This record gives sequence, C-alpha cells and structure tokens, in this order.
Amino acid sequence: MEEIYNPYLPLTEYIPDGEPHVFGDRLYIYGSHDAIGATNYCPGDYEVWSAPITDLKNWRREGISYRKDQDPSNADGRMQLWAPDVTRGPDGRYYLYYCLSFYPEIGVAVSDVPEGPFSFYGHVHYPETIQGGETLREFMPFDPAVLTDQDGRVFLYYGFAPGGEKELTIPDPDSMEIPEEEKEKLKAMAEQLSKTQFGEDCMVAELEPDMLTLKEIPRPLIPGGHHEQGSGFEGHAFFEASSIRRVQEKYYFVYSSYKSHELCYAVSEYPDRDFQYGGTIISNGNIGLHGNAKPSYPLSNNHGGMVQVGDDWYIFYHRATDGTEFSRQGCAEKICIQEDGRIEQVEMTSCGLNGEPLKALGSFPASICCHVSSTDTLDHIDYSNPVMKTQTRVTEQQNVSFVTDIKDDTVIGYKYFIVPEPVRMLLLELRGNFQGRVSIAESSDTEKMEYGTAFLNLASEHWRAVKVPVDMSQKEKTALYLKFCGEGKLDLKTFIFVSSMMDD
Repeated sequence: MEEIYNPYLPLTEYIPDGEPHVFGDRLYIYGSHDAIGATNYCPGDYEVWSAPITDLKNWRREGISYRKDQDPSNADGRMQLWAPDVTRGPDGRYYLYYCLSFYPEIGVAVSDVPEGPFSFYGHVHYPETIQGGETLREFMPFDPAVLTDQDGRVFLYYGFAPGGEKELTIPDPDSMEIPEEEKEKLKAMAEQLSKTQFGEDCMVAELEPDMLTLKEIPRPLIPGGHHEQGSGFEGHAFFEASSIRRVQEKYYFVYSSYKSHELCYAVSEYPDRDFQYGGTIISNGNIGLHGNAKPSYPLSNNHGGMVQVGDDWYIFYHRATDGTEFSRQGCAEKICIQEDGRIEQVEMTSCGLNGEPLKALGSFPASICCHVSSTDTLDHIDYSNPVMKTQTRVTEQQNVSFVTDIKDDTVIGYKYFIVPEPVRMLLLELRGNFQGRVSIAESSDTEKMEYGTAFLNLASEHWRAVKVPVDMSQKEKTALYLKFCGEGKLDLKTFIFVSSMMDD
C-alpha cells in the first residue's frame, strides 16, 4: 500500500491554516494558499483538497473554490484571502467564512457542495435593531471559525489579539531586501494596520439561520494577553487562529496562543462561554514537548483544527518552509483525547497520516524532515531579519523540494521508520561545497545509538549520490537523524535505504 508523509500534500503545494471537516464520505481541507518565494501571506486563491475517510493517504485536488476578487470589497484583488472555515448550515448548504488581509470584515460565500466552487453571499452584519444593520467591524474580525451545532444553532468565533509575547510590531519595508513592488504592498498593509483597531480577546456571537446576521453583540470567549492574569490562560492566552469542534457533549476550542508557534485548546460544556484552558496540542518547533525549550524545527505561526475520522482524532497544523512565514505547508498528527478530556501534546513527525511508521525501503525526499536544527536556528519568529533566510531549512527550486544551507553542527531528523530488513547503506543525494563528515543515528544526540558515519569531500553544483555505510537491523520503530560536521554548505534532496552493500 502506498505511504504518505508530512507534509501530506505534494511537496510543491502550500496550503496552510488547514481546517479539516468530514462531509459525507470524504475529509476536506479548507486553508489559505501560500507560495514558494512569496513575500506576503496567502497570495493565491482558495483551493480545496480532499481524501476518502477510508484512505487518508489518497488526497485529491478539488480545484479553486473561491477567488479573492469575488468579494465586492476586493474587486481589484489587492487584498489576500486569509484563513477560512466552512460549515454545513441548517439549510444543508455549505458556507465559507473568510477574511481579507487585515480588512475588518468577515465575508461569507456559499455552495451546494463541500468542494465548491463558492459564490459570494454577503458580509456578517448586525440586524437593523442592533447597530442599524451595519457590517461587523468591531474587535477585529479575523480568522473566523464557525460551528453549526446539533440543535441547528450557529456560532461565529473570531479575533486577533496582539499581547503578551506577541505585541504587534510593524516592520519597515524599506529595511527589507525585497522588490520595490512588494515594498509598496507591505507599505499599504502597514498603513491599513495603523488605522485598524485590534481586539484583545477571542470573540463569539450567535448567528441567525441566514448565516449572516448577528443575533447579538459579540462577547469575549478566550482572553488575550492583556487579560490573561487570573484567567487560567497565563502564558498561553489567545492570539489568533480560532477553531471549534464538538466532542461528544463538550466543545473544544483550538487557537494559536501569543507564542504563535503553538496550537492550544480550551474546553467547555457550552459553545459560547465558560471555556477553561486545557493545554498545548502541538508546537511547530516542538517547544514545550517533554520540557523542551529549544526549537527542533524553524518556527512560524500556526493554525489548524481537530477532526475525527472513524475512531481516530487528528490535529492539522502547518510548518514553515523557505525560512519565512509566507511559504507554509500543511501537516497532521494523530492525537488522543483521554477519558478525562485531556489532550497530551504530540510531537511533529514525518509519518503523520500514514497510520504507522514509514517502511525503511527505497527512496524518500529529504524535505519530509520533522527535525531541522543548526547554530543559526532562531528561538523566535523574526519577520524582518534576513537571518531567517540563512537558517538550515526546507526550500524549493524548479519544482524540486530539498533541505538547504546545511552547515557545521546541522542535525536533520525523521520520525519514524519500520526497518523490515537490515539496512547496510544510506545513499544521500547531495550538492554543494563541504569537507567534513556525516553521522547517521537513531537519536538527535548522534554520538549515541549511531548507525554509521562517512567522511565528505564534496565540491559540486550538481546532485551527487554519496554512500554512507550503516548497520540498521530490523526494528518496529526507529527515528533517523543525520548530523553534519565540517566546513562549507550542502543541500540534501533525497536519501535511499539500501539493504545490501553496493559496489563502487
């Protein structure tokens, strides 16, 4: 059977902010649309992907579901479509909720089928009896999430609440090494930000069955960083990325805290009040996992949601690519909701939706790594600092994905593999100029549990296969780490497990 890994879509696809929903017999992913080499968030139109609930390894592109110029407020397409959500309304149709950059509106589009295409439907607004029917603009309409509950009631969640470790700073485009046309776009956004009144909490409000009209003035649901003291959310207060799910008789609210790289959750017996902090589900740098304080993967913001497929629950999230926040890729991990309702933090893996470790047979793309660290790996997210582009990182050129800027003391890791038969060699497809050695091991501390080592003396602009003798016996589960020590820089495209030694 074919295997799947993280990222779960093709390695040249960039669909972050993924909200997973099961409609009928398929799992659909609704996300925004980044691009490699982008200098801004989400330059593409919405594109839907789906997979059968019986086979999460078989993803299908459903095509463009909604264009950014379909909203009358963005007829010229100057703003980007940011993180969306979709729900099946009481009338059986599918409603897409979205925001445009930092523009203070929540748009709604509708379709008769879950994959779309969607048609513009309207903007969320007050009734005539409240605020004179005006469009919702208060408390920063941003990152909308929507829930159609079992009783047919519909709830809207949204918010952008800079605070705590994520106070809003606006970078100076003139100080950035980007094309002039991109500087102009960023200047326009900076001007919009200077005029925008941001919220300080996550907000919730019930909607009328028409899916557009508010029944009430939105109310705080989850505290932001300015209101965290005494709330139980200290250190993990709300920042953005609202997502909501009903789990049996309780409601789980997933969000990005002001740490930005982590998705946290809160739980309540009600859809619109009394949420208590639960914990962190995942960090896209594995911060907090088993007490870890150092990123094991370059950090970025995070957004995603929970979904149940069969008896299993998953968390969908995204990771950074290309050393920026503008080329993010969707990943997923299995989670466990315990009997007491708690969810333990899970680690980033390479096997994701595969259902089991990958088989250590044949070739794998290097860019499915779940661990990338070097001396340049930042312990924070810096939007304006060029050093984000010098970190060891996954990138793409000419539709080829690989790990770049590998240097002295770089560690690249993969979790997990089944070793069905002994492996005697690892072939690494490398290019660059590097003199030193590479160690292959089961642990990120490569001096322990070492599988093999080889000396490197490479000077090539073209991809070359380098042989590393290893001794990997049969195993049900193992990690694989590559540590590079030496002078120079390398790129790594693929690695190949070989079960018998090859002649020179």
